[in-house]
Amino acid sequence: MTSCLHFLPLASLPFHSQELLFSRHKPSYLLRATPTSATAEVIDVAPSKFISQSRSTEWWIDSLRSKVRSNLLHEAVLVYIEMIVLGIKPDNFAFPALLKAVADLQDMELGKQVHAHVYKFGYGVDSVTVANTLVNLYRKCGDFGAVYKVFDRITERNQVSWNSMISSLCSFEKWEMALEVFRCMLDEKVEPSSFTLVSVAIACSNLSIREGLMLGKQVHAYSLRKGELNSFIINTLVAMYGKLGKFASSKVLLGSFEGRDLVTWNTVLSSLCQNEQFLEALEYLREMVLEGVEPDGFTISSVLPVCSHLEMFRTGKELHAYALKNGSLDENSFVGSALVDMYCNCKQVLSGRRVFDGIFDRKIGLWNAMITGYAQNEHDEEALSLFIEMEENAGLLANTTTMTGVVPACVRSNAFSRKEAIHGFVMKRGLDGDRFVQNALMDMYSRLGKIDIAEMIFSKMEDRDLVTWNTMITGYVFSECHEDALLVLHKMQNFEQKASEGVSRVGLKPNSITLMTILPSCAALSALAKGKEIHAYAIKNNLATDVAVGSALVDMYAKCGCLHMSRKVFDQIPMKNVITWNVIVMAYGMHGNGQDAIDLLKMMMVQKVKPNEVTFISVFAACSHSGMVDEGLKIFYNMKKDYGVEPSSDHYACVVDLLGRAGRVKEAYQLMNMIPLGFDKAGAWSSLLGACRIHNNLEIGEIAAQNLIELEPNVASHYVLLANIYSSADLWDKATEVRRKMKEKGVRKEPGCSWIEHGGEVHKFIAGDSSHPQSEKLHGYLETLWEKMRKEGYIPDTSCVLHNVEEDEKEVLLCGHSEKLALAFGILYTSPGTVIRVAKNLRVCNDCHLATKFISKIVDREIILRDVRRFHHFKNGTCSCGDYW
Repeated sequence: MTSCLHFLPLASLPFHSQELLFSRHKPSYLLRATPTSATAEVIDVAPSKFISQSRSTEWWIDSLRSKVRSNLLHEAVLVYIEMIVLGIKPDNFAFPALLKAVADLQDMELGKQVHAHVYKFGYGVDSVTVANTLVNLYRKCGDFGAVYKVFDRITERNQVSWNSMISSLCSFEKWEMALEVFRCMLDEKVEPSSFTLVSVAIACSNLSIREGLMLGKQVHAYSLRKGELNSFIINTLVAMYGKLGKFASSKVLLGSFEGRDLVTWNTVLSSLCQNEQFLEALEYLREMVLEGVEPDGFTISSVLPVCSHLEMFRTGKELHAYALKNGSLDENSFVGSALVDMYCNCKQVLSGRRVFDGIFDRKIGLWNAMITGYAQNEHDEEALSLFIEMEENAGLLANTTTMTGVVPACVRSNAFSRKEAIHGFVMKRGLDGDRFVQNALMDMYSRLGKIDIAEMIFSKMEDRDLVTWNTMITGYVFSECHEDALLVLHKMQNFEQKASEGVSRVGLKPNSITLMTILPSCAALSALAKGKEIHAYAIKNNLATDVAVGSALVDMYAKCGCLHMSRKVFDQIPMKNVITWNVIVMAYGMHGNGQDAIDLLKMMMVQKVKPNEVTFISVFAACSHSGMVDEGLKIFYNMKKDYGVEPSSDHYACVVDLLGRAGRVKEAYQLMNMIPLGFDKAGAWSSLLGACRIHNNLEIGEIAAQNLIELEPNVASHYVLLANIYSSADLWDKATEVRRKMKEKGVRKEPGCSWIEHGGEVHKFIAGDSSHPQSEKLHGYLETLWEKMRKEGYIPDTSCVLHNVEEDEKEVLLCGHSEKLALAFGILYTSPGTVIRVAKNLRVCNDCHLATKFISKIVDREIILRDVRRFHHFKNGTCSCGDYW
């Protein structure tokens, strides 16, 4: 019979050019296990005591098959050895049973010797049943080359032969090849069975979405035409459609299938959870229970991550109670690991530890869940201690999953000083080639400020999954390389991958993690157009209502100056957590709407969302930017009584800012003396120094600066603010002395930088820099605009220039401020009447604030300027801050 496997790349198969590994001339005494074999102990037992001359051949064959059916695999091999010793010839019923036992033992060396006996006794070519079992043996032992050769030499292939080959190819994840073998099977006029169609549907689910759906629908149609739609096929088709993102088709199948069983429901639930359709997964779980189908361990372990993602702690506890009631927790290690994971994700680490301690047979998955839970909640010393206990006391070696929890703990732990040493440990254990470990190492180096090493690891990775790309994006965002983060997102969606026939464009679809990670970059750059594009993608892919993505969208719109859109997105999020509320409170505060922020705090209490420390930081900032001093003080002094939150050092810093910004600098200084011992006062001193700069309070400013420089000697802004205070008081010698000290200590002032988005690109301007391609044109336009502004009554505020130079030189320096360059670019290169949005990394100076009011009136444009503190909405010569900032 001519082989129809001409489509396989024969030259690429292992051992193709070699002789068959199994000689039919090997004597039977070679059939003994190697010292490393799993069957060594059993086979070394002397067979003589089992020998009985009176037993027939049929008895021996039945005994062998009975042992295999009872899963007594080693004993089955022993029976075969005794047969050979007694000279009893095995037949084509003995070999399938024996080969199944060896396959289940996954003993390759023993399998090769049995294969030799198959040839010795004449069943190597003639018996299709034996050949099919050999295919299964090499599949389970992971030898694709042997699978191919055995199958290729079967002269009369039956349905089982083809099923075995297709199933084997799926096991080796050779999906396209499995489908080609299926086509060849049809060409040979061999009728597929339900087992065939299950394997083919699995292969389709692992192709690209477009190709997988096209071929998968054909398999579905074939099954309908042949009447093969049994529960196995339907379950596989449900999983296939779910994996390819066609949940509507999965639902139709589920609804039309009257014989749906537990496996069917679990398949749907697993697909929904893996594709982040969390609310729908809970709805299906409810429907499943109402139909009288009892959840099992797989159901619970699939749904528990939903509870942690949606912060539905009560539902998670109900599932825990169900697991205990039905014994699933004791029987299923996956349930135990999922429970630990759920509790830790819901910040209930002690409950997670109680689950861990209550399980006596702890598999490595459970250890990993607890170590990762500790690390996620930044209980880093506990994570590292448990890791050491696992290795030293439990006798388990760390695997790749372990290290993905251990590496972040090492980065943060003060007890682990040599951070990079964990990389050496990973390499020593041979785990550095694993993608998940590489992702953890990339994250580690990003957090250590060594983004270049993270980039190097990323560039050397051949197999990058979505997590890898997300990790690199996160690294850039953490390092404030926001333009690079957006560039990596673009590459992720359009990257090219080498294929056998050249280069193919693959690309990956961003998930909720990608979106919540990249949106802060859009916010930082005021890249509103890019943010809207991401929002549209989130809506299209049902991610916009996800609490994490929704919160990031609220923040992005707020920081891009679109407060109404920020509130609109907030209102559309179905399940809000405290982070979502904090973001919208901060949004109103940044825009100077203090009363709205306070109203939101009251609304939180009505909706039974408990405010946390961050909530009050947002509220105090809102009061500070709105001049609502008394309201802010009232909330501060009643925090503990009304809301159950103890004031922290950050809250004191906010209230010092609240008082100082309002000109009540002495009261702010008095509050400094009320801060409890042990609190970090750096933030409060910084707020006080900033207030002294605004209100030119030299005496208290010097005290604040002295304390700050002692606490944080390498922070440039402390020196700059003190120098500004001296300069404003015309104490130029003291200002020069401060700048000299900065230079001696190597402390460098952060240059003023502004951004504006245009044409899908973010344009960056640095104060005094002329590197932008349109720089000359912008400076020329500003000079023209300057004259128009003077005619309208503009007088430059040269107090913002902190150099002892002539007035005309000061005016020239003011003209080069980064926000003015960005504004000029916006006026020249955007359509008349459109809103100009500019973001700056520092506080806007008095002169730029004054100038922008005049510019908004002269050019008749609304200008939204975001500085490091708040938003300024300029229109028709006025600013929303009312000159209070």
